[in-house]
Amino acid sequence: MQDVRGMLRIGMIGMDNSRIVHFARLCNDASDPHHLPGARIVAGWPGEPSPDFPMSALRVDGYVSQLRDRYGVMITGSIAEVAAQCDAWMLESVDGRVHEALFEEMLPYRKPIFVDKPFALSSAAASRMIRRAEACGTRFMSCSALRYADALTQAIREREAEPVKGADCYGPLQLEPTQPGYFWYGIHTTEMLFRALGPRCVSLRALRAEDHDVVVGVWDDGRIGTIRGNRAGNEAFGGTLHRSTDSEAFQIAETDRPYLASLLEAALRFFGGGETIEPMETLAIVRFLEAANESIRDGKTVRLF
Repeated sequence: MQDVRGMLRIGMIGMDNSRIVHFARLCNDASDPHHLPGARIVAGWPGEPSPDFPMSALRVDGYVSQLRDRYGVMITGSIAEVAAQCDAWMLESVDGRVHEALFEEMLPYRKPIFVDKPFALSSAAASRMIRRAEACGTRFMSCSALRYADALTQAIREREAEPVKGADCYGPLQLEPTQPGYFWYGIHTTEMLFRALGPRCVSLRALRAEDHDVVVGVWDDGRIGTIRGNRAGNEAFGGTLHRSTDSEAFQIAETDRPYLASLLEAALRFFGGGETIEPMETLAIVRFLEAANESIRDGKTVRLF
């Protein structure tokens, strides 16, 4: 077992998500080419898998075994036992329906929390979670890993002096019945769009065909951003940033540093007291996804707030 003295000790809540294996490798395996030193995942609680969600119910035992046997993570029987072992923690349950209850149970320990996507499955639930975190004085951060993909970060930062006037983002859009509409995979392209344009989207219209969806959002300053979701087999993520002088395309390639490593690096900065994503932006993203579902259902333009 690696000596954890002087390291940030991370606990995992919910172990039915494939990401936990990647995070454990990045933190606990010093031989990994993208290893992030200074932190170790030390303990985890599997939680209760969702019986109506095969991705949750059928995978948890395998992930628990990998974290315990390969990466030396202590498997505990409760959230309280994880809290006793860690300095910060990650809420990783793959089913967004259980996030609110688990988040509320974690808040009183006042340890910083990373909540994997989706933060919540409605703006009402997201608002309640944010208010409770504020009342407890507990810092949190929640996002999709695509927000921190290196290709997107580079496209935004290399010309920061030139404002982004609009953006179009694309990616796969598989649908999962237990995670309504855009909350499953639509969140990835939405996070990319909000990273480029900020949180102040005021209205949107969503369109659905057999293999593709398109959502067109209007920001409060008149800028327009779109997401395109693909169900025809193309798994690529990317987009185009539009500035006054030109438009710059970016694509997230397999040869890039894994975006899960970029996300974990951002989470570790947050755990150490660094910047987070403002809660109101997290709420705005949840509302965007919710409004896109409403637009598909009703065939209308939807105001977000």
